[in-house]
Amino acid sequence: MSQTDTWTIGRLLKWTTDHFEKNGSQTPRLDAELLLAHARNCDRIELYTAFAEEASDETRAAFRELVLRRASGTPVAYLLGSREFYSLDFRVTPEVLIPRPETEFVVVELLDHAANHTKTDQPLRIADVGTGSGILAVCAAKHLPRGHVTAVDISAAALEVARQNATRHAVAERIEFIQGDLLESLDQSQTLDFIVSNPPYVSEPEFELLSRDVRDHEPRMALVAGPGGTEIIERLIPQAAGRLVAGGWLIMEISPMIEKAVFELLKRDGRFTQPDTTKDLAQLPRVISAQRIGESN
Repeated sequence: MSQTDTWTIGRLLKWTTDHFEKNGSQTPRLDAELLLAHARNCDRIELYTAFAEEASDETRAAFRELVLRRASGTPVAYLLGSREFYSLDFRVTPEVLIPRPETEFVVVELLDHAANHTKTDQPLRIADVGTGSGILAVCAAKHLPRGHVTAVDISAAALEVARQNATRHAVAERIEFIQGDLLESLDQSQTLDFIVSNPPYVSEPEFELLSRDVRDHEPRMALVAGPGGTEIIERLIPQAAGRLVAGGWLIMEISPMIEKAVFELLKRDGRFTQPDTTKDLAQLPRVISAQRIGESN
């Protein structure tokens, strides 16, 4: 970007879109618009009425730094510090995974099953295992007024982000945050109606094939389960079976490649009914829901 050229908003967007495209961005125009709106401190839609406007020196300086970082692979969500999920805005940092649309199917399954919960005069006891930025815990508390949520994560830094998001959406008083490995840190007497989780499910070979945006910037611990991709789920299933009330539900996001393996793990445990699979918008298996054997709670 030459200092002698007149850099209008429209010209900045075109140059940056071309630049991002050459650097491998899958959504170069969107990236450029989001970052320029952030640098300009305006809504993205406002850029469309300002194409002919000359960008200020302050805007150009802030935008230049964002463009450099994006071109080096830093995800846009980390540069903006936020990402929308289930129509709510969540703070994200490099300590947590970036929320993805596929995970919204976990929320949908939870709300559907909660609507069929027969004891309407009692609280719904929900655990979000591996809460990360807190998207599942916050959505559960936000959309289920009877929900009392326990958000668990092994990372203290991730829990702090989740707490901030709970406060942002005014549900912090109904979420308990616990640092621990899966369900091991919960009180041994605590039983649950629902357990939701977006656990690590990427295998080590798959991790090497991920885009550099994900591989080099998102927390590996929140992505990689082990050599096969099912190692964390293999530990979670028996723990969940021991905590869920009869008729309670375990709802997990999975990789399409491990669907059959997860089905087998649930069958082998023997304490769940036949699992259900929910497909994502690409018609790939994305969420597995399994009910604890026994009469409905």
